[in-house]
Amino acid sequence: MYRYSQPERTGKNHLKVTGEGELSAAPDMASVNLGVMTENKVLMDAQQQNTEAVNKLIPTLISLGIPRTNLQTFDYRIDSEYDFEQGKQIFRGFKVTYILQVKLADLTMIGRVIDSAVQNGANYVANVQFSLKNKEGIYQKALSLALKNAVEKAKAIANTLRITINPIPISVVEGGTLPPPILNPHMTYVKGISSTQIEPGELLIKASVTAEFEF
Repeated sequence: MYRYSQPERTGKNHLKVTGEGELSAAPDMASVNLGVMTENKVLMDAQQQNTEAVNKLIPTLISLGIPRTNLQTFDYRIDSEYDFEQGKQIFRGFKVTYILQVKLADLTMIGRVIDSAVQNGANYVANVQFSLKNKEGIYQKALSLALKNAVEKAKAIANTLRITINPIPISVVEGGTLPPPILNPHMTYVKGISSTQIEPGELLIKASVTAEFEF
């Protein structure tokens, strides 16, 4: 896109263009939420069962080589559950949920971690995410490509209109954002599967700038 403007102070014409740049990169970080949900009509029993399962789950993850610092409590809650029969609300029991966020530096371990967790008490798997350690550095490269693209666009427009522009922009406004992590929110896990295959794919890092040139 481009736009002309007629500044009152300089009396010069302006050409405004938007440049875009993008790079793809393989993720080198991952995280997954693993949890234990227990149900019982007696709250204390539900809590105890949950605690026992979690106390089995955490050592299992640590035994796989995951540092304890990479394990973080993501959520803990107690819910009352009800059934509805003939328009009446009937108390069914309590549900205790403990969710642990597990961060992984080795992406090849994701399937093994999920399998081991499920085999040792986890009955909740969700939010597998992939991200980059150096996403800022890669974004800066995409930003540089975006600026080059803006300059090329401005030159192409100038050549078409047979005008001469100053190739150095008088203003540059950043319009891009850092990439969000790749998220697999709908991943499901069926207990009993021997191996869970998780494909990280690639992250697409995009950047854009709006640059203004004088002619």
